[in-house]
Amino acid sequence: MKTLLSINNYFYRRGGAETVFMEQNALLQASGWNVVPFAMQHADNLPSDWDTYFVNEIELGKKYSLQQKIRLVPKIIYSTEARRNLGALIDASRPDIAHAHNVYHHISPSIFGLLKKRGIPVVLTLHDLKIACPAYKMLTHDGICERCKDGQLWNVARHRCVKNSLSLSALVMTETYVQKLFGCYRDHVDRFIVPSRFYLEKFVEWGWPREKFTYIPNFVDAGAAPPDADTAGAAFLFMGRLSGEKGVATFIRAVAQSGVQGWIVGTGPEEAPLKKLAAQLGADVTFFGYRTGAALSNVIRGARAIVLPSEWYENAPLSVLEAYAVHKPVIGARIGGIPELVQEAHTGTLFESGNAAALGRALRRFASMSDHAIVQLGKNGAHWVRQEFSAARYRSKLLALYREMGVTT
Repeated sequence: MKTLLSINNYFYRRGGAETVFMEQNALLQASGWNVVPFAMQHADNLPSDWDTYFVNEIELGKKYSLQQKIRLVPKIIYSTEARRNLGALIDASRPDIAHAHNVYHHISPSIFGLLKKRGIPVVLTLHDLKIACPAYKMLTHDGICERCKDGQLWNVARHRCVKNSLSLSALVMTETYVQKLFGCYRDHVDRFIVPSRFYLEKFVEWGWPREKFTYIPNFVDAGAAPPDADTAGAAFLFMGRLSGEKGVATFIRAVAQSGVQGWIVGTGPEEAPLKKLAAQLGADVTFFGYRTGAALSNVIRGARAIVLPSEWYENAPLSVLEAYAVHKPVIGARIGGIPELVQEAHTGTLFESGNAAALGRALRRFASMSDHAIVQLGKNGAHWVRQEFSAARYRSKLLALYREMGVTT
């Protein structure tokens, strides 16, 4: 039996990256692998026989005293605790390969040098742009930003790219300089997995060697057709974090302009301003708050289409595949990796990112289409997911990569 050391900051379903991490663990366990997790201690973590090795919690949204903040800085930049704990875990589990997801700030990339030293092959799935852009998103106060290209990292502090905070931005800038000095990613990670071709090309454009990247798209379970799969709803649904880069304000404006019904599932820092905007514009928008499980499924089943109005370089949002899996078409912004996941006039449509008028036209067009046409778009998406984004296809590509790295599977 082969052993995978599976690494991520959180050991529970917190967002898209954690979902991929947890689903990948389950997929390999079902294939006969011994999966050993390494994460951060957290109250919401799932139980694990290995959690005594997890690093102490760092919660960046928590209020720390000045003295506590000063003590946290070295751990965020280069955690010696993570190296020490991981070393003990390696001794206890003897992994054949390590596969990491999000490790920034909490675990930190200090672990990669240790894995390299121990002769353990290292894979890192890139869920964001962190290895190129210190602030993850290539987005700042004036929109899409690639100022740090060619090593000009001081722009992070200058433009306060992290939560509009000079201190946080300076910390992240320093973190990046130190990690570049130690070669944490470039020298100690053997292969990077990218779920979108857009990200692969963007990293190469920023000077990363193409041969270190492997494109493996995300996967979802698109099994039996859900109840009401042949029913087209009336409302257009956005689901996700309510923050500026997600384009929710553009969605609300488009709903108001087109006179359709909009649904919003999710919470986030922009929730109050977005509710105010909807009221000011008289938009027919219902805010459902946070939903999960059956409650979320019920909302999705009642939607006519899922809308992704993103205004940053999205990677490969799971919500697109999840929409197709329940036979819903997608209206997506033409930005980042989204266009790779929408087949024009076959599974949905694309519009210019940030353009409320263009999105409004798409909403009106979908509202006027026959229910039969809407249902057919959803069916096309479900068929595409089963063909190209299945768990079996993901496992096959992942294990092929592991074999390339010298791990027999």
